[in-house]
Amino acid sequence: MATTDDYLDLITPYYRGKPVFTSTLTAVLDPFANLQLMLGQMPQDFDLDVAVGVQLDAVGQWVGRSRFIPTPIPNIWFSFDDALRGFDLGVWKGPYDSDSGVTRLDDETYRIFLQAKIAANQWDGRVETAQAAFNLVFSQSPGTHIFVIDNFDMTMTVGISGTIPSLLFIALLNQGFLPIKPEGVRVNYAITTVTSAPVFGFDVSNQYIGGFDAGSWGVGPSYFTS
Repeated sequence: MATTDDYLDLITPYYRGKPVFTSTLTAVLDPFANLQLMLGQMPQDFDLDVAVGVQLDAVGQWVGRSRFIPTPIPNIWFSFDDALRGFDLGVWKGPYDSDSGVTRLDDETYRIFLQAKIAANQWDGRVETAQAAFNLVFSQSPGTHIFVIDNFDMTMTVGISGTIPSLLFIALLNQGFLPIKPEGVRVNYAITTVTSAPVFGFDVSNQYIGGFDAGSWGVGPSYFTS
């Protein structure tokens, strides 16, 4: 991007070195050069992958998702000696966070849900592509496996096996923060209760579903957040 000095270098020899002429050009060119620099920086400032703070909020307005949670999410703050709210599960409580629960998403969590919301906006209604959108949400949770089942009775089941994800992500899904479902269809969640284990099911043995001595009971989000 050109700067004021780049333009001053174009002064012809006759006027070069004349302080009044140079100062006049500098005063005229500085605003335009700075405007060019600002405009050149704007695409990066509002790039979803690197935007922060109010820039990320602006991206959220375009996408259609605010970082503020309509209903506070209680009982998910990190706590010692609590198997459901320990490391990698509970959420660290900040100095300005409400005692009633999480009401505002941090930049990194918000970024993930914006990426998933974009995928949801482009969703074509098929189970296969729904799973891809859910995978975006849990991309920061290595070892977590998502599967989506159409029950053909106006309900669908979203299964989460392997590593148990953060309570915040579980609670946000339960609130419908990421509406990846056809209108009128009810979503049921089956989340493994044993980390690194598949969800229990008959006649299936893979990373998603396992039988006796392998699979763990699948439970709803309220099991973790209540």
